[in-house]
Amino acid sequence: MLRLCLLSCFGIALVAAQLPESIRQWWTYAQALSNNSMEGRDTGSEGYRNAGAYVVSKFEKAGLRPAGTSGYYQAVPLHEVRLLSQESSARLLRKTDTESLKWLHDITITAASNVPASIKGELVFLGSDPQTTDINGKVVVQLRAAAGGARRATEKLEGAVAVLAIDSTAGPEPPRWPAAYSVSMRLEDDPLPKAAKPLIFRINPAAAEKLFAGSGHSYQELKELAEAGKPLPSFEIPAVFDSTMHFKTKNLSSDNIVASLPGSDPELSKQYIVVSAHLDGYGFGEPWNGDRIYNGTFDDAAYVATLIDLADNLRGSHTHLKRSVLFCVFTGEEKGLLGSKYFTSHLTVPREQLAADINLDQLRPIFPLKIMTALAINDSSLGESARQVAEDMGIRLQADPEPQRNLLRRSDHYNFMQIGVPAIGFIFGYEKNSPEEAVYRRWYAERYHSPADDLNQPWDPAAAAKFNDFFDRLVIRLANNPDRPFWNPTSSFAHRTSN
Repeated sequence: MLRLCLLSCFGIALVAAQLPESIRQWWTYAQALSNNSMEGRDTGSEGYRNAGAYVVSKFEKAGLRPAGTSGYYQAVPLHEVRLLSQESSARLLRKTDTESLKWLHDITITAASNVPASIKGELVFLGSDPQTTDINGKVVVQLRAAAGGARRATEKLEGAVAVLAIDSTAGPEPPRWPAAYSVSMRLEDDPLPKAAKPLIFRINPAAAEKLFAGSGHSYQELKELAEAGKPLPSFEIPAVFDSTMHFKTKNLSSDNIVASLPGSDPELSKQYIVVSAHLDGYGFGEPWNGDRIYNGTFDDAAYVATLIDLADNLRGSHTHLKRSVLFCVFTGEEKGLLGSKYFTSHLTVPREQLAADINLDQLRPIFPLKIMTALAINDSSLGESARQVAEDMGIRLQADPEPQRNLLRRSDHYNFMQIGVPAIGFIFGYEKNSPEEAVYRRWYAERYHSPADDLNQPWDPAAAAKFNDFFDRLVIRLANNPDRPFWNPTSSFAHRTSN
């Protein structure tokens, strides 16, 4: 039944006129922000700037006031390092032949300006007992654990030149291959991060057998041993890894967009409920089935659209909120939460006036909304407020059932929590081993951070409408509640109070 629903949704995904009226305008905004003309909205790109101008035009029309440093904009100065994959090489040198590894398809690395230009060393596979193998001056091959796993690629590797870490195929977020690109960014004024020692390369499991030629072992054999919890052997591999890398660096600027809706109460209006989402995506990257635009429709264009829709709804219904609302649309989230990091250290309103942040990310309206995970649900009074709104709508709220994925720290709400502002984020939830879980896992396996997160994917309009309604109700509740949101005393963030 769920599959049939999703297939039927697919047929109307592109036609806003055929959607329920409650989300028709919202989907029009999502289409405008994530169609191909926006080129995936990569941080600092022309596509991102065009998307930002679109958001500003809608905020202006909804009557929101500029709250950035230059009108609605807050420029974020950034430094980028990009691997030039076409100009770089990675080879396995054997006595009888040479085999190339294709960048971004077979092998990748985190781009950094302090990475050595070349790496060369004999290969050795490091198994369960690292004491049995000499790794000094060598390139170590290891199996990489799934997210949250115990094995770390850099354990006990002092003296190694580099690590070739073969991605795990297990876990809730399978490895993404081909990689879109190898790009890293940091805030321009942040110190240069230390280079990893040893240097770590990621290897596509589909290319892993190439590493073991002539060793007497295979990747499949080692993978099966690891999955069975059995000891892994250590052994020499008769090959030399030889890599030459070329990087390009540049400084750039990309804008946060900040707007405000003043509250009506003489005292409470001095406080802000922050609503946030990120506008940036992955832009152009390695093609999937000939498509190289990473549109990012549900990560996160659709939820920037939800912020615009909220502003529209408040204006259209003549709703007057007691507290003010600060609309924050961040850049650089996909590059390390950089826009929100910059904003929370260069606030455009006084820190003590920020009462709470509701962040929209990690939301995928791909099955009916009956259960919702609330990140940081037990850290502040926001959890109880959200529960009450959800219960009235027949939604069950739950704590994060997969804390090993570290989702709390992977979106912009976390930077608000770091400065003492109570924050919360949401994820469409499901019962374990249910059809909904299967749809969720498939979305991460087939669409997450890929060109397949586009306007043509199947989705559930009723679920999207229900979440947007939940969000509007929660914002109104928090804005009109005479009591300011507060940290629960058991929260590790409670000492970072912003009051």
